[in-house]
Amino acid sequence: MGTKTRQLHVFFFPFIAPGHMIPMLDMAKLFTTRGVKATIITTPFNVPIVVKTIERTKTRGNGVVKIDIQTIEYPAVETGLPEVCENTNSRTIHEKMTSFITAPAMLRQPLEQLLQNHDDHPHCIVADMFFPWVIDAAAKFGIPVLVFNSTSVFSTSAGVSMRQYEPQMKVSSDSEPFVIPNFPDEIKLTRMKLTTFSDNKYVQTLFSDFMKEVGEFEVRSYGVVLNSFYELEPDYANHYTKVCGRKAWYIGPVSLCNKEAEDKGQRGKESSIDKHECLKWLNTKNINSVVYICFGSLSNFNDSQLMEIAMGLEASGQQFIWVVRKDKKEKEDEDWLPKGFEKRMEGKGLIIRDWAPQVLILDHEAVGGFVTHCGWNSILEGVTAGVPMVTWPTFGDQFLNEKLVTEVLKIGVPVGVQQSCFEMSGNDIPIKKEAIEKAVRLLLESEDQAKEMRSRA
Repeated sequence: MGTKTRQLHVFFFPFIAPGHMIPMLDMAKLFTTRGVKATIITTPFNVPIVVKTIERTKTRGNGVVKIDIQTIEYPAVETGLPEVCENTNSRTIHEKMTSFITAPAMLRQPLEQLLQNHDDHPHCIVADMFFPWVIDAAAKFGIPVLVFNSTSVFSTSAGVSMRQYEPQMKVSSDSEPFVIPNFPDEIKLTRMKLTTFSDNKYVQTLFSDFMKEVGEFEVRSYGVVLNSFYELEPDYANHYTKVCGRKAWYIGPVSLCNKEAEDKGQRGKESSIDKHECLKWLNTKNINSVVYICFGSLSNFNDSQLMEIAMGLEASGQQFIWVVRKDKKEKEDEDWLPKGFEKRMEGKGLIIRDWAPQVLILDHEAVGGFVTHCGWNSILEGVTAGVPMVTWPTFGDQFLNEKLVTEVLKIGVPVGVQQSCFEMSGNDIPIKKEAIEKAVRLLLESEDQAKEMRSRA
């Protein structure tokens, strides 16, 4: 009698932020279509997001899908975080970002306990790049680890070069440009635009040390899985494997596994607008006549910056969909909008509060431009839709992604942000309405430049 081969089983362990969790859930779905059994490891607070994804996939009639959930407790209280802060989408998290960076290390013991007690041991763990300690936890049980790197190959390779050569330490000020050494293209940066930049030296050191751990995690792992594709960044994919010496697989854009409008419209949180209402509004617009503005799940601009955006949009004369992380107030006028703005923009502009069906919006033929914070998921979704971009980075890898979009791919223009903001709330000196108006007009009115960028995208 032959022995039955056990089904390949993979644990997926996403970082508890929408920009990390959403693509890893998509990745798990992709793995199941190849006959792999997938188990998502998450915290109780995030279970509803995972359950929604699993149930939606099952209702599509895909009998191959086998995705389980295992929960481990999140040590919020032990690190001084409110109990609701099991996801970076919690707004209070901006006040305690350093605790949120260090807290996940406390998940190690619960993970080891799960691996010890779980009857169906995984053949592999795909762990988020922000969980570098997983490599040692998994080694106790002889389980190989793949790192999920949630950003571009360009940004990842730049990080390797800067950790190795430290060009940022050889300039005399935070605003003096330096060139990333041993890189396929000549890319200039300043310290003010780095992931680790902060006015608080403790925070800067903490984050710098943490990113070194992430780099070591890649080296020690079995390999790296990236949500990108070779044709988008060929020079950097080659550089990452041949010069940086990483073993890598490019499996993106993973969002393309969502074929149905229902799946595209409900990725991540529940949208705060009915997708049919949104599409009905877009269906009344001409091709390439609407600009979509969204700054991701973390950016939380202050009122003065939101006011500048509103005035810039109105001055541009363009139609728009604007996603804002603001709750609706009962009074007619709101402090962050010009008086009478929403009334004047009726039919011309659509404001969506909190969460939008982004992939559905970008895929619509009426959308001709995208003002983005340069989070990698958003850039990939913009590229997939063939939409040119205005880049407005705020933090982390976003300034490097901006360089890829504007200087390498040449499918976007920068709005002019000069400094990273660790709190992701925008800088004290806001981008002015004139810069916003100019960038939006360029996307939708400048036929030659916009057409060229759209063609490349």
